[in-house]
Amino acid sequence: MTALPITLVLNGDERTTTVEPHVLLVDLLHDAFALTATHAGCESASCGACTVLVDGRPVKSCTMLGVQVDGCAVLTAEGLTQGDEQHPVAEGFEAEHSLRCGYCTPGMMMTAVALLEANTNPSEDQIRVAISGNKCRCTMYVNITKAVLRAANSSQDVRV
Repeated sequence: MTALPITLVLNGDERTTTVEPHVLLVDLLHDAFALTATHAGCESASCGACTVLVDGRPVKSCTMLGVQVDGCAVLTAEGLTQGDEQHPVAEGFEAEHSLRCGYCTPGMMMTAVALLEANTNPSEDQIRVAISGNKCRCTMYVNITKAVLRAANSSQDVRV
């Protein structure tokens, strides 16, 4: 197959590359852009470790083709830190010790960012529903919920 040119805004920067039509977004992020936070945990959309935001919506990147993000804005966990400044969700995860092995963390954080974009004051139940598509094998759900609540209560702007 012939690689196709695509242009996207990746973590705030316009990027251009070529991608084979069959390459998954998770692989494009790793191979073309050397971004490693997004994990391919199951490759069947059941774990959520590969969640990124595409045009502000959470997407499981193991089920989306790289060519589909042509013209889109893609935000990965790497984009939650700008210089020395962390996004409130990243700060919340750190402050609440919301990771053990860290494998699910990037996907959980991206899901939380999308939730807080839609609802700046979610309840614990709303957080649990939002992250229900992301699996944490270390069962850190209580701390993850606390982290999202902390980010929601942060005086900082949660918009990226």
